[in-house]
Amino acid sequence: MITVYTSGSACMQCRLTKQVMDAEGIAHTDIDLTEPGNVAAREYVTDDLGYSQAPVVVIDDHDHWSGFQPTKIRELAARIGATDE
Repeated sequence: MITVYTSGSACMQCRLTKQVMDAEGIAHTDIDLTEPGNVAAREYVTDDLGYSQAPVVVIDDHDHWSGFQPTKIRELAARIGATDE
């Protein structure tokens, strides 16, 4: 499952990332790193993956990126066979 770690609804790059993923038909789980209960997720993104900017898109432990990157999202959609809905 693809996970999008965000910094809340005020984050424009986060919203755009999720919009393009939805448009490309990519199923994903969203985790808001600003919520108090998501301390472990915040530590994973910052300590384990080394990111300090949201959104962070994680496909697996070796395939992830930070920021709004529509080209990478479209490449991912082609790779996993997602379709527009």
